[in-house]
Amino acid sequence: MGRAGPRRLLAGAVVLLAAAGTAFAQDRSRYTLFNPTPDRLLRDLTTDRPDITETPFTVDAGHIQFESTLFGYSRGRDDDGATVETWEVAVTNVRIGLTSNIEAGFVWQPYGVVRTQRPDPLGTLRQSGIGGLELRGKINLWGNDTFGKPGSTALALLPFVTLPTDRHNGVSPEFLDGGLVVPFAVKLTDKFGLGLNAGVVRIRTDATASYHTEFTLSASLSYEWSETFGTYYEVATRLNTDDERGDPVILGTGFTYRLSKNIQFDMGINFGVTPAADRINPFVGLTTRF
Repeated sequence: MGRAGPRRLLAGAVVLLAAAGTAFAQDRSRYTLFNPTPDRLLRDLTTDRPDITETPFTVDAGHIQFESTLFGYSRGRDDDGATVETWEVAVTNVRIGLTSNIEAGFVWQPYGVVRTQRPDPLGTLRQSGIGGLELRGKINLWGNDTFGKPGSTALALLPFVTLPTDRHNGVSPEFLDGGLVVPFAVKLTDKFGLGLNAGVVRIRTDATASYHTEFTLSASLSYEWSETFGTYYEVATRLNTDDERGDPVILGTGFTYRLSKNIQFDMGINFGVTPAADRINPFVGLTTRF
């Protein structure tokens, strides 16, 4: 065999051990809420905001992510033709990593204002208070750790239920509702990504009406200009609503800017293209991961 033979065997063994060690180090399946994923193994920061389309990716086990609308405004009309303006402050989606592919969380609006203005000044109504509490979970079926190369995909299930907090303040929903969203993502190229959502929700909008089923659809095309800056372009709709004006359809666009590994700033705006949708909805937001 000669002297070169043992050297080659030893070198090969070292390479195999190094590869096995690397694979073990990157295995996140053993981490849980009480055994957090080390910082060196954290996945790249992904967020459910700022677009309407939810991502199929979950927060790493043992970590918490706060995704907040710092300020949001919308303007539209109700069924009677009155102008409705809404202000949102600090609406936050709190996401908690339970395992490497399961998260739990909730969305809460600590304060909001709704102003309904009619032609008669005496008919103007201003309401304010806390919003509803949405409890949600997310189960990533695949793609958490394999998404990145062109052609790769990811899929998840996102069940949710929304609870009223103050039924008569005009900000919180008045009735309990719930449903399921199926988020899907595909990496089109090194720069382009596409997110798709299909969902179903059981909802009740009026005390005199019964629960009915509505469907949600959305698509968001993103482009990464750099490692820190990205933009998106989105279309979203809700079908089978009880609105006499038809179903809402929204077009949206915005950008994200990564301030650090765990902090991201965003800004966006949505435009309603059907009578049932709000005319305009600008907002700014911030995401932080711990």
